[in-house]
Amino acid sequence: MQFLTKVFERFEEEILKPVYKLYEHYLWNQIKDNQMPQHIGIIPDGNRRWAKRHGYEYTFGHKMGYEKVSQVLDWIWNLKVKAVTLYVLSTENCLKRSEEEKQNIFQLLYMGLEQLENDRRIYDSKVKVKIIGNFELIPDWIIKKAKEVEEKTEKNELRILNIAVCYGGRHEIIEAIKKIASDYKKGVISLNEIDENKVSSYLFTSDSPDPDLIIRTSGEERISNFLLWQGAYSELFFTDVYWPEFRKIDLWRAIRSFQKRRRNFGK
Repeated sequence: MQFLTKVFERFEEEILKPVYKLYEHYLWNQIKDNQMPQHIGIIPDGNRRWAKRHGYEYTFGHKMGYEKVSQVLDWIWNLKVKAVTLYVLSTENCLKRSEEEKQNIFQLLYMGLEQLENDRRIYDSKVKVKIIGNFELIPDWIIKKAKEVEEKTEKNELRILNIAVCYGGRHEIIEAIKKIASDYKKGVISLNEIDENKVSSYLFTSDSPDPDLIIRTSGEERISNFLLWQGAYSELFFTDVYWPEFRKIDLWRAIRSFQKRRRNFGK
């Protein structure tokens, strides 16, 4: 039965390909001349559910999700977006998931970091790569590779790719508070200097603008501890599509939704 289902899905995909291309062209004409978001946050959810639905092991779902990241980043860089923050693992994922699953994801992350380190497109597009999160929960071999990639791309100043690993917005804010308190105690800053801009400068994403748009796949409608401070005025876009199936038309829809919204920031 699973085999027949896969054959049917493949047949359906081939039949609908020309329709998707026409729709993609239609969407592109709607968004291409309007303002693009400068920072997109992505919660790429649904890898395990996609695998289960198609009769695969969860590891294959993570692998397909990993391969989708490169494709989506290409689409985004072509839009001249300044920053992307990708939610790879949350603090809760790193504390609660099995060691086997975490190791599988860390292996894929390591492969991704190696690819970024040697990808000519990263340097041609001047993308600075930064790993953010709780480093106490990340294996040393990942941290070592992450630092190598950060060092090799640190002079790239046109775009930023933040990779959130074992990341939690609450943890990030707590760490910022600790640093601010330490600098106040040292006399580096005064109480009167502490405002929203000052707090933002102590966050992991201090060199990125706040996200204009946060996209979450898989049908879940929550931000799950992602960019809590930075996302205060972000436009949120939720789609039922599982991350491995995320298409260019889904990105275009998210951007069209963003462009149609009136962003007055409380004015």
